[in-house]
Amino acid sequence: MSLTLQSTTKLHTGTQMPTLGYGVYLSERDKCVKSVSKALEVGYRHVDCAQYYENEDLVGEASTLSSLPRSSLFLTTKTFYNSSQKTVEEILPGLIESVKKIGKNKEGEKEYVDLFLIHAPTCGPEGRQLLWDAFQELKKQGYAKDIGVSNFGVKHLQTLKGEKPAVNQTELHPFCQQREVVDYCREQGIVMQAYCPLVRNSRSDDPVLQKVAKETGKSVTQVLVRWSLQKGFSPLPKSDTHQAENADVYDFELTQAQMSAIDGLDEGAKGAVAPHNPDCP
Repeated sequence: MSLTLQSTTKLHTGTQMPTLGYGVYLSERDKCVKSVSKALEVGYRHVDCAQYYENEDLVGEASTLSSLPRSSLFLTTKTFYNSSQKTVEEILPGLIESVKKIGKNKEGEKEYVDLFLIHAPTCGPEGRQLLWDAFQELKKQGYAKDIGVSNFGVKHLQTLKGEKPAVNQTELHPFCQQREVVDYCREQGIVMQAYCPLVRNSRSDDPVLQKVAKETGKSVTQVLVRWSLQKGFSPLPKSDTHQAENADVYDFELTQAQMSAIDGLDEGAKGAVAPHNPDCP
C-alpha cells in the first residue's frame, strides 16, 4: 500500500482530504499555536479542532502565521447542538463565528472551514436534523466546503435527511473497532475518521503491539497510526511534542499477519477510552 504524508482520501463530494490529521483536543492554550505550527512544519496539512476544545482561534492563528496558503490546509471543527436554538436562522450565527475563528484567510477571501461536523448525536432526532439543516445552509453559503458527523451510530446516520455526511469521526483503534458502523459507512461511501488512534497511550504495554513494534523497528504509536491507515481510516493522532514521530509511518508496512494479530485485540465498547452513548435515541 503506497502511502505518504501527502496522501489524501477522496470524500464522496469529490474533495481530497489529507488522510493523516493532527488533533488538538486538550491542547493547552499556551501550547496550541506552537504545537499546530510544529505539525504544519513537519508536513501535516489537516488539523482537527472543535468549539468544545476552545482553541479554534489558536488553530486559526497558527494557520495564519504559517507560510502556507490557506488553500493548502484542511481545517475541521465541530459543534454540539444548543437546545435553546429552535431554527436554522438561530443556529447559523454560532457556526459562522467558529468559521471566522478557525478559517482566517490571509489572502483576503471569504473565511471557510474545510469540514464542519456535528460533534455527537446526543441531541435526539429532531435536534440532529435541525443542526444538519443548518449545516447544509452553511455549506450553501460557502462557509463550509464539506459537512459531516462525529460519534454517530448506524441508526443516527440512517435517519438523517438531506445531504449524505462526508465523514463520520469516531473513536477507532485496535481495542475499539466499531465494526458495524465502519462497515455501514464503507457501504455508503462515508469516510471513517479515527480519533484516539493512539488509545491515549493507555495500551502501549500490550504484548501484541510490543511484538509488532519490535518486528518493525517502530514505536507502538507508529504501529497504531500505521494500522489505522492500512484499515482505510483517517487517523487524528494528538500530541504536543511527538508530531514528527506520529507522522513517520510511511517507510514500513504491516504484514497481513501483523494486521490480523492487531485486529484480534478488539474489545468492543469495553475498549473505548472516550466512551459515548451510541444507543442514544
